Amino acid sequence: MGRLAASCDYESLRNARISENQARLASLGLEKTVSELRTIATPPKSEKTPVRKYCKKVFICTSLRRSDRLKGNSGDLLSKSHCLRYSERLRAKSGNSVLSRKVFCTSKLNRRILNYGEEEDEAKRPANAPLLNVDTTKLRPSPDVLSRRCHSKDRGSVYDPIFGICCHFCRQKKLCGEEDCKRCGDLDMDEPCLGKTDCSVCHSSNGVLCRGCLKVRYGEEMEEVRENKEWMCPHCIEEKGINPYWICNSSFCMKKRKMVPTGIAIFRAREAGYKSVAHLLMDKLQNSAKRTKR
Repeated sequence: MGRLAASCDYESLRNARISENQARLASLGLEKTVSELRTIATPPKSEKTPVRKYCKKVFICTSLRRSDRLKGNSGDLLSKSHCLRYSERLRAKSGNSVLSRKVFCTSKLNRRILNYGEEEDEAKRPANAPLLNVDTTKLRPSPDVLSRRCHSKDRGSVYDPIFGICCHFCRQKKLCGEEDCKRCGDLDMDEPCLGKTDCSVCHSSNGVLCRGCLKVRYGEEMEEVRENKEWMCPHCIEEKGINPYWICNSSFCMKKRKMVPTGIAIFRAREAGYKSVAHLLMDKLQNSAKRTKR
């Protein structure tokens, strides 16, 4: 009986609280249900929403740029100070020879007048002497920094993101440690870097190697490469098939071949009696090729 009386008291209190809340909502004008509010907010389907008129905005007040043809200036355009650029096909039709056009090279290294198709190979700039159009007087390193340049001859001691030449293997843009290098010492942009190699065939960044990477990764000395005017990078040697299984073991090239990069493998190569990492890798490729043939 006690429980029944308690439940009746709770129900009566609950109903009284509900009626009190409803009366309060009615006094505030919030007795409308959600469905009624939605019907008020959404317009009927019969009514069409008004279409806004398009108004073009003009942000600038200057005159529009028009071509000479639309302006009506159909005079002799060739008589102007600038000459038109034509393709080789149109140049042949107009009678202007392609080989008669000259190319003027502003660099000291390439300062010569060339005919198209005649001496282009002679004007090819080496990869260890990239041309930079910068003011060396403003961006020149301090004398203290340049004095530390020759402390390490292998890769150089000074990192310079502007004047440094990137090695293909270690990717360090350092000024070389060669004492007589005019490129890194005097910042002469028309001189090649003596501490970086240059392939005689491709003249690309693939053949730019510093002294340390050249010796450790490929077993060659910089003095020998400098004396050999026909030195080729491992990429060109592989393409021409001069030395079988002789490949570039940089991480970029190894990943392109879907091979695992060698990492610091010079200690393992020297313990096994190899001259460099490239010789170790070449022997491994030869042994794997012999196994597959069997």
